[in-house]
Amino acid sequence: MNKIFTILFLIFCSLSVSAQQFSQYNTGTLYDSFENPSQRAFIPDSSRQVAFNFFVPNFDANFYITGDIQRPLKSRAFAKPAFYNTSSLRIGQNALNHFNVNGNAYVIMLKFFTNLKGSVEMGFSAQTRIESKGLVTDESVAFLNAPTNFPQDNYDNIFNNHYKVQMYDQLSYTYREQVDKQLSIGFKLSYLSGIQYNKIDVDESSLQINRDLADPNNDNADVYMKGRYYRSYVPGRLSGRDFLPTFRNPGASITMGATYRTEDGILIQGNIKDLGFIHWNKRSTITDFNNTTNIADVTSEHREENIYNSFYSLFRGNGMVTSFNTKTNAKAELSVSKSYWLDDEKTFRYFPTVVAQKEVFDTGFTGALVNSVQKNNLVATLSATYDDYKLFNLGAQIMVKSANAEFFIGSERLLNTGRFTLAALNNTNQINRVGNYTGADLFLGFSLKFGRVIEHPMNASYIPMGEKGFFGRLFGRIFKTNN
Repeated sequence: MNKIFTILFLIFCSLSVSAQQFSQYNTGTLYDSFENPSQRAFIPDSSRQVAFNFFVPNFDANFYITGDIQRPLKSRAFAKPAFYNTSSLRIGQNALNHFNVNGNAYVIMLKFFTNLKGSVEMGFSAQTRIESKGLVTDESVAFLNAPTNFPQDNYDNIFNNHYKVQMYDQLSYTYREQVDKQLSIGFKLSYLSGIQYNKIDVDESSLQINRDLADPNNDNADVYMKGRYYRSYVPGRLSGRDFLPTFRNPGASITMGATYRTEDGILIQGNIKDLGFIHWNKRSTITDFNNTTNIADVTSEHREENIYNSFYSLFRGNGMVTSFNTKTNAKAELSVSKSYWLDDEKTFRYFPTVVAQKEVFDTGFTGALVNSVQKNNLVATLSATYDDYKLFNLGAQIMVKSANAEFFIGSERLLNTGRFTLAALNNTNQINRVGNYTGADLFLGFSLKFGRVIEHPMNASYIPMGEKGFFGRLFGRIFKTNN
């Protein structure tokens, strides 16, 4: 947390590490094989035996904010000079705004093709994830712009906000096997290392503005809040070393999937993803707050800092030092896909995919239609998604993929990402725009395959002659055992 709502927004916008990217379904990339473990990453007689991202992060990040607070937050973040344009806010009506932030960054992805019988693949990965969502009232943002936005002096339940953020590292082992010609199964077992957890639920609140008619610079306010605050233990300020895996906040998760190909060539895939928990250590705190705080200088240029410090002190209070457990944002997915050749020479392939995604422990639901066209090594994808917040999105992806190399980049909120970029470049029309939501999405990936080509015995161009491997040759050179 930093500078309550506005600074939280700025932090979220700068995150460089979401939900599964639907555009990656059935692409056979290394990223796809880790997110959907029943998907293969290797093609016998074409691919080499080892796939690796060479420490190039494969990431996926997105966020969105709905409701009236879009305009004031964008003007505060991007306008020059910065200010809160509060013309879209409704005071005293308890209007709620949703925000959602997700991030997933693979630092290491390493996978091996281990056995032609069953097309067995095994791999290891290290990634960092962030999961955050919440509800914010119009008045919470308006208050950051001083009491001039409030025509009355007394208000009830205008700060009933809900917010949570969970960050953790994930170290995983994945396994995939082709059971028969029609069915493949896979799973990913993960150790989770919690980085940080914060959750605030405000159930009751009130605001009393104390105006000084003689000198408005002396205005102050009494804010009452009742609710609960969860805070994980972090030794000192959150820094880069806290993002390294530890045993301070252990957890575990599992991802399971299966893909079935019908006789008509239809691919049916089902997944349960990231079903797990994190145990936050015994130095964490839970605070049941029920108190009033006085905020001075609510009209000064330091009002944001004063509001943050006062709210933070109220939230922390006299918390109970204890451990607690949290769930990961597990999802259930079902997809159906089929490939079509668009020409007689079989150079153009079209493979549409329909995906339904449901959050296991929450109400979130998303439906997606993914349309991909491939010519040789070039794949272009256009996707459309619709969720339970009635948000419709268009996405696009460009991918260059051969049997042993792949690179892709795209966005599943293409239009809104463009609008957000223009707002960040100080485009007044986009700063003042209040649409269904303000948001952005970006994903990118890269990997290479190396080693010997995976060959069936009948097609083999290489016959083992008992040669030593890399470590055997190195040992021979060191100890002079080579002939």
